[in-house]
Amino acid sequence: MTQALTLFPPSRAAALERLQDFSPKAGQDYGEGRNYYSSANDPGAVSALSPYLRSGVVSQTEVLNAVLAHHSAKAADRFITEVLWRSYWQGWLALRPSVWDAYQTDLKRLFNEVQTQSGLRQRWEAACLGQTGIAPFDDWASELATTGYLHNHTRMWFASIWVHTLGLPWQLGADFFLRHLLDGCPASNTLGWKWVAGIQTIGKPYMATAENITKFTDGTYPTVPGLAQTPADIPALPHPERQPLWETRRPDPSLRSALVLHEDDLNPLYAAASDISLKDNVCLIPTASQTPWQMAPHVVAFRKRALADAQSRLGNRIGEAGQSVNDADGLAIWARQSGVKQLVTADAPVGPTKTVLDAYDKLTDAPPLVRIRAPLNAAAWPLATAGFFKFRKHIPDLLAGLDPNV
Repeated sequence: MTQALTLFPPSRAAALERLQDFSPKAGQDYGEGRNYYSSANDPGAVSALSPYLRSGVVSQTEVLNAVLAHHSAKAADRFITEVLWRSYWQGWLALRPSVWDAYQTDLKRLFNEVQTQSGLRQRWEAACLGQTGIAPFDDWASELATTGYLHNHTRMWFASIWVHTLGLPWQLGADFFLRHLLDGCPASNTLGWKWVAGIQTIGKPYMATAENITKFTDGTYPTVPGLAQTPADIPALPHPERQPLWETRRPDPSLRSALVLHEDDLNPLYAAASDISLKDNVCLIPTASQTPWQMAPHVVAFRKRALADAQSRLGNRIGEAGQSVNDADGLAIWARQSGVKQLVTADAPVGPTKTVLDAYDKLTDAPPLVRIRAPLNAAAWPLATAGFFKFRKHIPDLLAGLDPNV
């Protein structure tokens, strides 16, 4: 096992301690230092809360409320904006879910190409193993594999070098991140890699420069020769038409119900509402279904242990820890054998968990599944209709509507 679970203990107690320590620093300290490289061992100006946010061990609402208890919205604007980028990306993908489907299709094609094209395989392996000869890139590849974490600015440099200097498909880079990052979010990761490639904000790629790397690593890399000066030529297809968000509803309180815990939301207090009688629980763990390659063991271990922590914390509401399942059929078998009449779960954003929930809905002989959307997601996702700066205008209203109890 790597250092990942030592650096990021998979528990809500650890997440809340980190949030408490960071919140007073979310204003000027964060604003002035956030772009400077820092490691998981010493996060510097950034919060390093992302693994916990990705799995909902703490919610975005909790983090925002904690920060606003110490700072005005203006003083903490940069941090608040970064937190709500996550909502924006999830909403953008929720309105255009075919982008995730296309990415998954591309991965299957590229999996076959990596097996059959020796040149591609060698370049891909060198990048994943940190053996490209580009010193900072190789160091970051090793850091990611060891800690399950990379500073946000570092991710941008890494992705830019992968796409524009090494000429590797962005989809393989996005997959490399999702397989190793503790905070690998399907929406932020997929769309972030597309942005670097110049096909999300079409025609505006992100180019890493030696000067920028030298400055924001405090001179750790005084020279970075060989970086691409011109972007890779990547065809940019028009974005698909927006689709309506899938429906969510309230559960029937008269039915014997079970809670489905999943790796996208591990503090689903709004889903475990007091008027619902939850007699049982089950863990849904579809992590591995997002890639044709093997997930890093530390990612799998983090999510399994975080799920077990959630089951323990919620035990007085949901009973003893239930079993784990990986797919829709396994969930249906468990539901029928448990004798429950209704499954209740926190709504999941586009990604492997939602794919399983969608497949479950198509089964004809299983108890109904009710999804409950977190209040911030319900408010924010429909606003992700265009670019982020249009979404940003709604941030004051989103902050004003934060639920103090979620």
